[in-house]
Amino acid sequence: MGRRALRKIDPKLDLSGHLLQFDQLPNPWDSAVLFGRIAPLEVEVGSGKGLFLRTEAPARPNTDFLGIEIARKYAQFAAAGLAKRAIANARVVAADALRIFSELLPNDCLAAVHVYFPDPWWKKRHKKRRVMRDSFVRDVERTLVPTGTLHFWTDVEEYFQESLGILAASTRLSGPFSVPEMLAENDLGGYRTHFERRMKLHGEPVYRAELRKSKA
Repeated sequence: MGRRALRKIDPKLDLSGHLLQFDQLPNPWDSAVLFGRIAPLEVEVGSGKGLFLRTEAPARPNTDFLGIEIARKYAQFAAAGLAKRAIANARVVAADALRIFSELLPNDCLAAVHVYFPDPWWKKRHKKRRVMRDSFVRDVERTLVPTGTLHFWTDVEEYFQESLGILAASTRLSGPFSVPEMLAENDLGGYRTHFERRMKLHGEPVYRAELRKSKA
């Protein structure tokens, strides 16, 4: 299923506190520069419309969240949702997540990495563009703190199984651990992304896995 058209963003809404570009990220990395405090940091790769950020961040005010979205218009939309609600512990950066992981994020700096419904790149010649590749999962393992977690969900069973194989071959992350499906509390509550909601409404399966970095 493709992405639906976005609602227009209020032009009066100030996004400067929630929308970032790659060159605005601290180098060397220091998340305290972004959030003004020292707190556990979780990264979402491919934030889309930002539902996960704007629901999870207010629910866990002692954790900071950085969403990475390569499509600028979606990054703007997600940031607008945060700005409109004055959510202080979440930001969105319009950039390539692979570059941020490989060039900026140091070892043992993330409490969790969230990858929900990444583009499956269906055509065989395009599969090399998939985010769940050897180099990325090694960076995920490297950047997670001990006991940190990777959350990976997709609606494509082939992509799910391939990714689990890559994770097993390229990392020492333990798992996958099963993830129970949450019951939706209302129209959007209980869903991590708009895409998950669409899959549920259409009766389509979602494949979920959690993996964890060891303590040592």
